[in-house]
Amino acid sequence: MSKAPKTAISSSDGEKLQKVLARAGLGSRREMERWIEEGRVAIDDRAARLGDRVSKGQRIEVDGKALEASDGETTRCLLYHKPTGEVCSRKDPEGRRTVFERLPKVKSGRWVSVGRLDYNTSGLLVFTTDGELANRLMHPSAQIEREYLVRVMGEVSDEMLDAMLQGVMLDDGIARFTDIQPGGGDGLNRWYYVVLMEGRNREVRRLWESQGLQVSRLKRVRYGDLFIPSKVKKGQWLELEAKDVAVLYRMADLPAKAVADLKPEERRRQERRKAKRGRVQGASRDQRATGKGGRAGKAVKSREGRHEHKDDSPKQRRKGSGAGKSSTKAFPKKGSKR
Repeated sequence: MSKAPKTAISSSDGEKLQKVLARAGLGSRREMERWIEEGRVAIDDRAARLGDRVSKGQRIEVDGKALEASDGETTRCLLYHKPTGEVCSRKDPEGRRTVFERLPKVKSGRWVSVGRLDYNTSGLLVFTTDGELANRLMHPSAQIEREYLVRVMGEVSDEMLDAMLQGVMLDDGIARFTDIQPGGGDGLNRWYYVVLMEGRNREVRRLWESQGLQVSRLKRVRYGDLFIPSKVKKGQWLELEAKDVAVLYRMADLPAKAVADLKPEERRRQERRKAKRGRVQGASRDQRATGKGGRAGKAVKSREGRHEHKDDSPKQRRKGSGAGKSSTKAFPKKGSKR
């Protein structure tokens, strides 16, 4: 690859280079900026620079391979039920398992994670091959709700809950929950559902720690309008259908892309996986019918786990101001409509 020019290649009608690369599914915008700085990207046989804009007809190469015009025209999205003990990076210097190891392979581009969960947090992660979609969903301006189920050790007072709703000054600025709902529990181990409008590092844990309390379990159960279906167990993923992919693009305020066609072999694998889950759900229904317990899986937008730790006599709902881009609000009361 030739030496980088001293000035960026500019075109008033073009798009930012990192945006084009992200849309092609090569990674997030931030990651594409790093690739440009590392000299991995070229425009018309010249090494690219940050600030470059490209127009239709220009040749873009990444690691010496031409970017096809069709790259990024379709998309794939999935949700993944992350267990604890996995990291959200592609490679871990300590050799720990990463969330990418269990995901299916993609024909072009690669999976981009929409946000992260820390090593000791489980729950919903969204992946897409559209880096621009991921970037828009993660941007603070999107104001997308993230809902968590959290188990707290310690005596929780009304004053503590009010403080976390009003806002607490942390090392990186003020943070607050927009909703807190009791979820049951006994003694000093209590469950709560909480909602955040952003995704700062360890924010849920740090908010509770600011009140002298310890988080012993943490699980993300919702991202915007997407929930973890009960049929998707820890370590499993579910490829989203067109109607659910459209929900993600609506949340990001972007025009929806067509869902990429799967190879016949991969489609057969997914059909076998669905059939297997169906048999498990059928067995669960039979168990319930005979009084042996179990529960069937729900749809993508189900509220899995919502009443799992619900108190028999829940306290008054606590609600902060503000609402995210979610057509289905959090924490409906039993027998009431929101």
